[in-house]
Amino acid sequence: MATLKAYRVHPLIEPHLDLVRDLCETGQDFHRRGWSLGTSSNFSVVVSREPLVLLMTGSGFDKGRLEPGHFTLVGANGATIEPTLLKPSAEALLHVALAQSGGAGSVLHTHSADATVLSEASRSQAELVIEGYEMLKGLAGITTHETRVALPVFANTQDIASLAQVVAARLAEPASTLKYGFLMSGHGLYTWGDSIASARRHIEVLEFLFQVVTKKRLLSGRI
Repeated sequence: MATLKAYRVHPLIEPHLDLVRDLCETGQDFHRRGWSLGTSSNFSVVVSREPLVLLMTGSGFDKGRLEPGHFTLVGANGATIEPTLLKPSAEALLHVALAQSGGAGSVLHTHSADATVLSEASRSQAELVIEGYEMLKGLAGITTHETRVALPVFANTQDIASLAQVVAARLAEPASTLKYGFLMSGHGLYTWGDSIASARRHIEVLEFLFQVVTKKRLLSGRI
């Protein structure tokens, strides 16, 4: 039987253990809800702006069983800031783009069944529109259910560097709809906030709304 490799906490991670524990709890919660199964998903939080440094989940770890030794530190180039740190997710550059161009303090990426289905169903429109629901008021800056939120849907790709450039450009547009999150077709949801707590709230709000939209479409025979 193969033995599991034990990962000690890197000295550069030790100053951020409070954030690490928060992200470990986030992973356990998301796994329990079916949003981050297996080794899917990746989470990050900004620990420095100048220079940009993200505390991020390392590549290939079960998010329901995260430990303090499963984290790394990533710079503005999407690579670790020190060679002895763990390898980050291949999608690290998306987290960098959201932190740099979107001002995100924390970025969370999930792979729920509803997000996956809706991202595929909305691919031809290039966005998923949600409007008229009270739960939308859980998103930062929204104060009424009479709101229309459009989540962009991007094609799934292995060329993350190019997608990160597209995301950064969309964030820079004056009337950009890229405010609360986006979907990758057949893949999952990215959302963010100014802290881990606000990013988690956005995940909870959007995942609830995805369930509502999916059930409504099933009842009407649209999926």
